[in-house]
Amino acid sequence: MKLYTYFRSSAAFRVRIALNLKGVRYEAVPVNLLKGEQKAEGYRLVNPQGRVPSLDLGTTVLTQSPALLEYLDEVYPEPPLLPVGAVQRAKVRAVASIVACDIHPLNNSGTLAYLKNRLGHDQAAMDAWYAHWVREGFDAIEKMIEPGPYAFGNRVTLADLYLVPQVFNARRFNVPLDDYPKIRAVDAACADLPAFRDAAPANQPDAA
Repeated sequence: MKLYTYFRSSAAFRVRIALNLKGVRYEAVPVNLLKGEQKAEGYRLVNPQGRVPSLDLGTTVLTQSPALLEYLDEVYPEPPLLPVGAVQRAKVRAVASIVACDIHPLNNSGTLAYLKNRLGHDQAAMDAWYAHWVREGFDAIEKMIEPGPYAFGNRVTLADLYLVPQVFNARRFNVPLDDYPKIRAVDAACADLPAFRDAAPANQPDAA
């Protein structure tokens, strides 16, 4: 199994965490987004969208991190990424969706490049844009987190896999997190787990 990844990609980060949690061995294949390797014709044959992550199963390639996480949870059910009970599952998915649907698309590398190169935004304007959407999402998530140590109790769920990489990104772009003690506590608890530590950007083979 090969994971096409980039060390700072939050979408790839989530999938690395899931693979580690479930004890799935994989080969990391770095794709340098800053050098535009994701746009190369060879990589487009792997992933027509030209994005990471992509998971090569040998017989086929899967793309899009939500689909990869769902696949991994179905094929490797232990430990499960969703809690027992329809209500709790919906709550976990809601937090994951805020990150995946409301924060990440507005702040990913392609969007930021468009703001800079096509719309002429300077760095200050881009930083303000980034921080605004992080705060919009984190304001809600802070209220949705339940007693921990993780986002929904004493077991890691899909919510944690989405939240931790987004916290990393927020810190990278200097978004203040003082107003989010619950989010910071969840991030700290997850940082103690080998699955999260080993998946962290600084510990990837392509870390710069």
